[in-house]
Formats: sequence, C-alpha cells, structure tokens
Amino acid sequence: MEQLPLAISQKPEPEFDNFVAGPNAEALARLRALAAGTLGEAIVYLWGEPGTGRSHLLRAARRASSALVIADDVESLDEAAQQRLFVAINAAREAGPGVLAAGHCPPAQLALRADLKSRLAWGLVYQLVPLADADKALHLKKLAAQRGLLLPDDVINYLLARLPRDVPSLQGAMEVLDRHSLARKRALTVPFVREVLAQVRAGGQPQGG
Repeated sequence: MEQLPLAISQKPEPEFDNFVAGPNAEALARLRALAAGTLGEAIVYLWGEPGTGRSHLLRAARRASSALVIADDVESLDEAAQQRLFVAINAAREAGPGVLAAGHCPPAQLALRADLKSRLAWGLVYQLVPLADADKALHLKKLAAQRGLLLPDDVINYLLARLPRDVPSLQGAMEVLDRHSLARKRALTVPFVREVLAQVRAGGQPQGG
C-alpha cells in the first residue's frame, strides 16, 4: 500500500521534552543527566537504524549543553575527525567535557580505527529501537488532544496503515488533518480522513463547507 508523506509547515526544534521515548526511555533519561552534568559517566554512545531518533537526541543534547562534544554518524568520520573524537574521549575520562556520539551500529561493528571503537564502548551504549504501534497511537492521541481534536481508534489504525510511521510524519498528519477539520468543520472519521489524504495527494487545499 502506498504511503503518503505529509510535511510539517514548521517543525519544532528538537528538545528532550518533545522526544517520543517509548522503549527508549532509559536512554533519554541518561542523556538528560549527561547534559545536566549529573550522570556520573562522561561518555554515551547511541546506535540504531534511521528513524529511531538518534539525530533528534543529539540536537536536543547540543541545545541543552553547549559543553558536550557531540559526534553523529561516526561511521562517516575521516581520519582527522576520528583523531579529534579519540582525544575528546580521553579528555572526558580525565574530567574534560562529556562526549555523546552516535552511529548506525554497535561500536565493535564500526569501520573505524580499533582504538576509537574500543573507547566508544568505554561508557554507556544504548541501542535506540523503533516505536511500537501502541506508542505511536498514544502519541497521535496526545497530538490530537493538544489541538482539541477527538481521534477515534479506527482513525488511528487507518493512519498507521497508510502513513510513514516516523514521528515527524505522524506530526505532519495531525497538522494537515487539523487544518482540514477546522476549515470544513468536520469531525475526524475514516471517510473524512480518506478524503483528506486523497486531496493532499492531489495537491489540494482545504475547502470550507
């Protein structure tokens, strides 16, 4: 079944508070503590497939603490960047700024120099896992409630079956549905949502009435 991407007109800045943690709640809590300087560990490494929130969390950490050394997509680092990260990790163990790094696989599987891989595993290592449908359903209900919308379970199931399931796409869906619902003074039902998605696919704008 074709999935319909829906853009968000103004994406919120990544923050710890707007990260949908689901099964990644422990990792989120540790990053809050790292940014606050209360973790007791100076090095954290995150890994996971695209769409699990790695970049969101790193940007949120940067906004929360400018002192952190942050490196995303470490598998893409060139030799000079690997050396800088190696030095930063060593410094972190000697009371220097904390280090937050992320990649697509565990440290041992990274195509990096061996001494850097071992140092990335020195601290806390968390795998970020995708949200389950139940977590996404709860998030959709929360987004709808924030907009004063009633979102029935059958509409949620319909959306999850037809939209990309990453959180930004779900947020975009609620923005679009809210706009159409207000313009046409219609409740969110499966037939109405089906109509809206078809209209968006065709490039239409919400019409009154």
